[in-house]
Amino acid sequence: MSSTEPIATTDLPSGDPVPSSPPPLPAPKPKPLPLRELLAAAPSNADAFLAHLQRCFATPSGTDTVLLFVCYSSRLASAVLTTLVQPALHRSAERLVALASALPPSATLLFDAKTLPSAGVALVLALARRLKALSGLASEARTITRLWGLLGMYFWARRLVLKRRQQKEQGGSSGSSSGSSSGGGGDGLETAVAWSQLASCVVFQALENGAYLASRGVLGWSPAAQGRAARWSARFWGAFVGLELVRLGLESGRRGRRTRAEKFAGGKTVADVEREEREWSAAWRRALVRNLAWAPLTVHWSLEQGLVSEMTIGALASIPSVLQIRDLWRNTAE
Repeated sequence: MSSTEPIATTDLPSGDPVPSSPPPLPAPKPKPLPLRELLAAAPSNADAFLAHLQRCFATPSGTDTVLLFVCYSSRLASAVLTTLVQPALHRSAERLVALASALPPSATLLFDAKTLPSAGVALVLALARRLKALSGLASEARTITRLWGLLGMYFWARRLVLKRRQQKEQGGSSGSSSGSSSGGGGDGLETAVAWSQLASCVVFQALENGAYLASRGVLGWSPAAQGRAARWSARFWGAFVGLELVRLGLESGRRGRRTRAEKFAGGKTVADVEREEREWSAAWRRALVRNLAWAPLTVHWSLEQGLVSEMTIGALASIPSVLQIRDLWRNTAE
């Protein structure tokens, strides 16, 4: 008997009759997709998606977040596509160089479609160019919406003045003993950081506005002056990012020094405190990651020759854009 033949149940060494094995149950058929239900629900799903998207555009900050995501996701996709077709372009260039070097000096070199990159490579390059153009358009739209950003900074300064005034009034009414135990030194450092951030943002916004308006012919700055203004605006943005990292460190330290009475103020339960701590920790980590991603880019844009590649720009800037669009989408859900 061949070892590959199946052994019948009657060949088993048993004195009792062995019943034949029942036929195996057929494998369950995969449940077909409810295509009809999907098609029927498509209009309502599309309507819900568009309504959600409209809520994202309902505020200036929401519009800027969407444009930020479009800008750097398309820029990253363009860089990835360009990198993918680089080997094909290099091989094509090497073939052309080898062909040209093999011909006599008086020969005329004619190209046909077979010599040039394939249609697929040309299609990928065209798509990469269009994505890069989309990124530039979204970036310009964000720059235009920031032209009146100095107005918002006025109200930022007003809030800081009002907060400082309230702190002075509370300090004067609470007495010297309570004032000395309330961590006034830490509050003073946080106030200094806040005012420094405001100053850096004012200079950044003024320089960016000037460079953009000059590039459109509104101001008479020379191209060299426009470039200097753009680089210095990036440097002041970098100063803001560095100060924001300092502020996050101060906030973490202050929160870690809270007493039990401060944590459970207002009759909070343990569950309430734990939930607040989780929410604060998640928001703090997101802010930290966003600013750590922006930090090297501010250095890159502050240098005349740059620092990182196009792929790195898209990858780093996509981190805060994805984090912000996720927060926006979650916060605008019904």
